[in-house]
Amino acid sequence: MAEKEIKFSYHTFNFGELPIADAELLQAAKDVLQNAYAPYSGFKVGAAVLLENGHVLTGTNQENAAFPVGLCAEGTALSVASSLFPQTGIKKIAISVKSSTHTVQHPVAPCGVCRQRLLEYETRFNNSIEIILMGETGDVLVIKSVKDILPFYFSKSEL
Repeated sequence: MAEKEIKFSYHTFNFGELPIADAELLQAAKDVLQNAYAPYSGFKVGAAVLLENGHVLTGTNQENAAFPVGLCAEGTALSVASSLFPQTGIKKIAISVKSSTHTVQHPVAPCGVCRQRLLEYETRFNNSIEIILMGETGDVLVIKSVKDILPFYFSKSEL
């Protein structure tokens, strides 16, 4: 038996330390939180993607009484990007959250399904997607690639 270890690095910032473009993208994710439809969980998620053509598109989570039929904010933003600009890659995604019951003081990472969705865009356009995460307060995490948070990924090359 061999024991192996997986490591990756990421950066932490406070909001004011972010490069202006990253702060603006994260602010777009925070601003769109008001459009989230989360009457069941009270947990709103906003996502903003920066495309390689410079456009910024947003998405929010959309819950449904027929749980788990709802949509994640990341998947919504990716669908908008693919619908409007199907041949354009994604450079970055910023994700922010807000709870109706407490203050989320730390970043919340995408769910496993959304990590796989993001990976599809990385492999489709052969470029890493930087992930910027923030709760309502606290540090901002910047991760270089979805492959860092989905280490045993699979893609179309395995199918």
